[in-house]
Amino acid sequence: MLDTLRRIVQEVNNAADIPSALNLMAKRVRDAMGTEVCSIYLRHEEEQRYVLMASEGLKQEAVGHVSLGLSEGLVGQVGLREEPVNLEDAFSHPKFHYLAETGEDPFHAFLGVPVMHHGKVLGVMVVQQRDVRRFDQSEEAFLVTISAQLSAVIAHAHASGVLFDQLDPGGPDLPSFYDGLPGCPGAAIGFGVLLFPAADLSAVPDRQVEDVSAEIARLDDALVRVRQEVRDLAERASKSLGTEEQALFDVYLRMLDRHALPAEVIVHIREGQWAQGALRTVVDAHVRNFEMMDDPYLRERAADVRDLGRRVLAQLQSQNRRHIVFPDDCILLGEDISAPMLMEVPRERIRGIVTTRGSRNSHMAIVARAMGIPTVVGAQNLPLKKMDDKEIIVDGFRGRVVANASPELKEQFEEIIAEEANLQAGLEKLRDEPAETLDGVRIPLQVNTGLMTDINRSIERGAEGVGLYRTEIPFMVRDRFPSEEEQRVIYREQLAAFAPHPVTMRTLDIGGDKSLSYFPIEEENPFLGWRGIRVTLDHPEIFMVQVRAMLKASDGLDNLRIMLPMVTSVIEAEEAQHLIHRAWLEVRDEGLDIAMPQVGVMIEVPAAVYQARALAQRVDFLSIGTNDLTQYLLAVDRNNRQVASLYNSYHPAVLHAILHVVEQAHEEGVPVSVCGEMAGEVGSALLLMAMGVNALSMNASNLLKVKAAVRQVKASFTRQLLNEVLAMDNGEVIAAYVDLQLDKAGLGELLRNRKALV
Repeated sequence: MLDTLRRIVQEVNNAADIPSALNLMAKRVRDAMGTEVCSIYLRHEEEQRYVLMASEGLKQEAVGHVSLGLSEGLVGQVGLREEPVNLEDAFSHPKFHYLAETGEDPFHAFLGVPVMHHGKVLGVMVVQQRDVRRFDQSEEAFLVTISAQLSAVIAHAHASGVLFDQLDPGGPDLPSFYDGLPGCPGAAIGFGVLLFPAADLSAVPDRQVEDVSAEIARLDDALVRVRQEVRDLAERASKSLGTEEQALFDVYLRMLDRHALPAEVIVHIREGQWAQGALRTVVDAHVRNFEMMDDPYLRERAADVRDLGRRVLAQLQSQNRRHIVFPDDCILLGEDISAPMLMEVPRERIRGIVTTRGSRNSHMAIVARAMGIPTVVGAQNLPLKKMDDKEIIVDGFRGRVVANASPELKEQFEEIIAEEANLQAGLEKLRDEPAETLDGVRIPLQVNTGLMTDINRSIERGAEGVGLYRTEIPFMVRDRFPSEEEQRVIYREQLAAFAPHPVTMRTLDIGGDKSLSYFPIEEENPFLGWRGIRVTLDHPEIFMVQVRAMLKASDGLDNLRIMLPMVTSVIEAEEAQHLIHRAWLEVRDEGLDIAMPQVGVMIEVPAAVYQARALAQRVDFLSIGTNDLTQYLLAVDRNNRQVASLYNSYHPAVLHAILHVVEQAHEEGVPVSVCGEMAGEVGSALLLMAMGVNALSMNASNLLKVKAAVRQVKASFTRQLLNEVLAMDNGEVIAAYVDLQLDKAGLGELLRNRKALV
C-alpha cells in the first residue's frame, strides 16, 4: 500500500490544476481500494455547505452542483465529528440524507473521513460500495492517510482562491490571498517580476513570443551544444565505465534527436511559447510519466530526463540571457532571492519583495529591512509563474500577498500606503528630539545594523548608537572568512559613523538559520545545535581574529561594546572573556593604546534567564534577544508556517521572563537592553520601558514610531498598563488589550503594523 500511496500522492501533486488533482485522487483511490465509488466534498465557506467537487462512480452531472449543509447528511456528520464514519448500511443511519441527483441508490457501505488542515475541516472524502458491509481497519487507515495528503493540496487551493472557480468558470477573477511570513513591514502595490536562477526548470515562467522561427533556431543551437557535451562526457566515461554503463550516453543522444524530445518542444514553441517554457512543459510531462511507472528502473529514468532538460536550459540561457525590464512599480518575486540579485535591481523601482522560501533571518530579508522594502517571505502556495507581470499587493505587516485585488481592496491598500508615507514624513521632525515621556522619563533608542546601507538610515532617524551590529553579515556575503584587516575596515566604518555613541558588536553568530557557504553546518536540529558562542569557542582562531579586528577598529574612538550570542552558562561567558582579554593584551603589545571595551551577553535561551544574576555578576551589560527567547520559551519556530501562528511575544511566559532578567540584573547594578523585535513594536516597547529596560535597539524603520509613542505617554501610564497585563494569562488577550489601551491614549496611527489589514 505504501508504494500505491506514494504514486497517488505524486500524481496528484503533479496535476495541472485543482480540478484535475481532485479527479485524479477520486479515480486512483477508487481503483486502489477496489471499491465502486470515491467522492470528494469540499467546504464552501461563503455558502456554508459541502460541495461535491469530484466523484468516480456517481453521476458526473452532479459534480459542482450537489451540496449539503455543514450539519446535513452523513457528510455533514463526518465534518461535525472530525473523525471517520464507517457504516455497513448508510441507508439505515438516522443522519442519512438521500441525494437523488448523484445516483447513489445502489450503494450501502459508507466510509467518510474528514480532510483537515491546521485543525480545520476543509472537506470530506467518501468511498461507497453496493455490499452491506463495514470497511475494514486497513481500508479506513488507507483513506485517512490519503485524506491527510490531500489536505495540503486543498489548503493551497483555499489560499489561492481558485478552489471553486470551476463552479463558475465564466465569472470574474476573485481576489486571491497567499499567506507567508512578514519579512519587512509595510505595504506595496506593483507588478511582479520573476527572478529565477540559471538552469532551474521549475522556476522558468510561461512567456509568449512572436518570432517562433527565432525561438526554434535558439533551441536547435542549444541542442547542438548539448549533444557535443554528451559526446565529450561519453568519451571521458569510456576510460572508466563498462560497456553497459556507457550505453546510457547513447540513450541521452537518442532522446536529444530532433525527432524525439525536441520535436515535442517545437510543438509548444509553434503555439507561441518561448523555448525555455516549452522545454519545461515537455520535460515535466515526461518526468511525471516516468515517476508513475511501477518498474523501479524506469522510475529512476526521470532523473535522466531532468538532467537533460537542465543541460538544454543552461545552453539556452547562456546564449541569450533574459533581459529583465524592471517597471517603475516593481514587486520582485522568486523562490529565493539572494542579496546580490536584489542589489542588481534599481532601488528606486522596487516597491516590494516576495519569496516562496526563506525566513525572516535570511540575508535578503535583513537587507530588505535595512532598505525599508515591504517584504513577505515563505509564501509557499504562491504560484510564482502566474504572478509574473501581474499586479499584486504585498502586505508586509501581516505577511500576505494579494492577487486579483478588487478595486475596493486596492483602494484600501493605497490609503494605507499613503497614510504610512504621511506618518513617516510627520515623524521626521522628531529626529533630534529625545525619547522622553511626558513626565520626564528618558530612554535611549538605538538601532540594529549589519550593512553599510543601515548607517545613513539610522543616523537620519536620530539613532543614539547601535544596540546590535550583526557581524555575521560581512561573513555571509563572502566566499571565505574575511581577514582581520578586512574586518577592521568594516567595523571602523560602523564605529566612526556613530561615535561618540556606543556600538555593540555581536561576535560571529552563525548556525540555526544563518549559514556560511564555505563553513557548512549540517544538523538535524540546527536551532538546538552548534551555533553562536558554541561555534566560536570551538574555533578560537576565528574568534580571536574577529575580536582583534574589533579592538583595532575602536582605536581613538572608545565606543566599542562586545556582545556574546547564545550564551547558556557562566562558563561560556568566562571562556569568551578570557579570549577577549588575551586579544586585548595582544593588540596593546602591538603598540595600540586601546581601552578594554565593555563585554556583555545576550539573553536568548531559558537557561540564561534563570542565570541572569550570575551572568550579571560577570559581565558589564545584558541584552535580551527577544526573537530567539520567545522561540525557545514557547518551543515555536516562527519560520515554520505550521506553527508560526503560535509565536507570540506577548505570551505571559515571555513577559515574566524579561521582567525577571531586568530585576535580577538591576540588583547587581548592571544595565539591560533589548535588541529583539519587541523593542521596535510600539506596544511591547512601552511595556519594556515600564519594566525598567535601560535601552531599546530596533530596525531603523521603526525608530521614529517608537520615539513618537514614548513622547506621547506618561511613564506612570506604561507602568499601570504593565501591571494590568502581568495579571493576564493569555497572550492574545494581552496583545488586544495593549492595542486597545494605546488606541484610547491616541496612539492608534502608530499601531498599523499590528493590525490585520485584510
